[in-house]
Amino acid sequence: MFGRGLVTTLVAAAAASAAAVVIVVSLGAAVFYLLSGFIPAWAAAACTALVFALAGFIAYRAAVGAREAEDAEEEEEVGITDRAIALFKQRPILGTVAALAAGFIFLRNPALTTLVAAAFTEKAHTRNRGRRR
Repeated sequence: MFGRGLVTTLVAAAAASAAAVVIVVSLGAAVFYLLSGFIPAWAAAACTALVFALAGFIAYRAAVGAREAEDAEEEEEVGITDRAIALFKQRPILGTVAALAAGFIFLRNPALTTLVAAAFTEKAHTRNRGRRR
């Protein structure tokens, strides 16, 4: 099957994203119920939101620092799989949307997907159209 590695990577990224959402929601509920035993519910909700806002800010700063370090290296990705992995690393939401759109297009018209993928992976071929000497 064409793009088996790409499909496997996209499925793994989607599974990891779903697991991350479940973990964050569960952790938020656990923090809220832990705090609601000691303080009123409205204060527990506010503290839970503050904890997750701080965690999000720390994760954002870590991601920006990592992106700046990657930009300094300036590595050249060559294949479509490397491009997809780089997209998921740099912009996970955009990568997820692109994966969903690619999946939808693949389900609607597999031939079109093959043509688009071939266009991305095709190497420049030069033909000698002159006469043989």
